[in-house]
Amino acid sequence: MAELSGLKRGRTRARLVAAATAAALLITGAAAGSASADDSSPSATAVTKAPAKKSLGIQAETQETPFNALYGVNSSGTLYGYPPRADGTGLESKTYSGSGWGATQQMTQVDHDADGSSDGIWFVEGGRLSHLYWGENSTDQGGGWGIYNKVFSASNLAGAGADDLLARDTKGNLYLYLGYGNGKLTGRTLVGGGWQTYNQITGKGDLTGDGKNDIVARDGSGVLWLYKGTGDRAKPFTGRTQIGGGWNAFNNLIAVGDIDYDGITDLIARSTGGALYLYKGTGMAASPFKPKVLIGTSGWNTYRLLF
Repeated sequence: MAELSGLKRGRTRARLVAAATAAALLITGAAAGSASADDSSPSATAVTKAPAKKSLGIQAETQETPFNALYGVNSSGTLYGYPPRADGTGLESKTYSGSGWGATQQMTQVDHDADGSSDGIWFVEGGRLSHLYWGENSTDQGGGWGIYNKVFSASNLAGAGADDLLARDTKGNLYLYLGYGNGKLTGRTLVGGGWQTYNQITGKGDLTGDGKNDIVARDGSGVLWLYKGTGDRAKPFTGRTQIGGGWNAFNNLIAVGDIDYDGITDLIARSTGGALYLYKGTGMAASPFKPKVLIGTSGWNTYRLLF
């Protein structure tokens, strides 16, 4: 575990308490099990909550390292969440989170108040973007989203205090939508072309220790690239840096934030055989991940969406 400041150690202890509480809920069955719901009205409830910081107005003092559960949607449209374990070694057993997601193409968690914990999700279905606060009904945000084959939030990219949204169209153009902090978005800004070369793109937080949120992208040869964040809405990323090869062993790369409670965002990878691995973050641009750790032996291919 990386050396932490006193403030960061305090946050880490608070997160351990939050994780222990989530684990207790799992044991008592408060959120677990299977439930039925009307698939025409999708539902989603958070399965864990990171402790909030002292806030200034409606925003937190600074951007917290994201801390979220991993969520998966199976073929029947049922949503399950996997909170981080209290000991930082991986994920808890699945917890029922919602249903009605059978027709949804894309989903991503969103933090509106910079406290490090997602407040809900954006999702694309039938070419329309919708937003849902955890435990509430979804609201339509507009049409025209069928042109995108990748839609996800890589946390706050422009420094305005709320998570933003990235969208790649079928031509390989990447667009940035700034978040207002209530589920609504600004108009899009073109931030680059040629992104069709990547079959996996993800990010949720700072990988390099500079306070800016970054993303990683895998090309068709299995090479993983790091795009460091700049905090500039017009040019949110620097040029790419190669991280390593051999990443074609995975069929899904997902970032949800910090899994092992060290205050550094991590990466989750699902193998083609359905196993799940954790790449713990280092906070160093030259080598942003430690060697992989197996956290799920099999069965993860049951999820058609992971976010």
